[in-house]
Amino acid sequence: MAFAEHEVLIRRDAMAVYQYLLDATNLPVWSDSVRSVKLLQGASASKGAVYRKMVAGRSGLSIPAELEITHARPGAEIRFQAISGPAHRSGGYYLSTEAGGTRVRFALEARAEGAAGILHRLRFLNRIGFLNRMLQRSLCSEVAQLERLKDVLELQPAM
Repeated sequence: MAFAEHEVLIRRDAMAVYQYLLDATNLPVWSDSVRSVKLLQGASASKGAVYRKMVAGRSGLSIPAELEITHARPGAEIRFQAISGPAHRSGGYYLSTEAGGTRVRFALEARAEGAAGILHRLRFLNRIGFLNRMLQRSLCSEVAQLERLKDVLELQPAM
């Protein structure tokens, strides 16, 4: 299991940030690892919506992963979980209003998918912690993308 979090202060009101984050089709704009996103089921930008992301794989090929919005509290919190893909990931965006804008914390946790089969074959690598370090590095990189979200939202005209 790996965990990472990162936070930024964005000079926009909480509802504007919330609405932008809730629409997962915005992910490719600010996240390097996401190449495309499309809605598969449910109402767009709402609890229960399921999206298919194409994420950059290690070999340069795109890997499909599906995520579901599991909790949405307007202006304050969005939680999601991966329901398919290379790792079981879950996490959320947690927003709080401050004098200078909105503080956004992105928390993400993951465990390797198909651990029994993969780890059995890679028992040596797992014993030395290599797989966990790779997963941890991936999560840290992903949550750090909030810096790009800040840039994207602050460059847009105020809504």
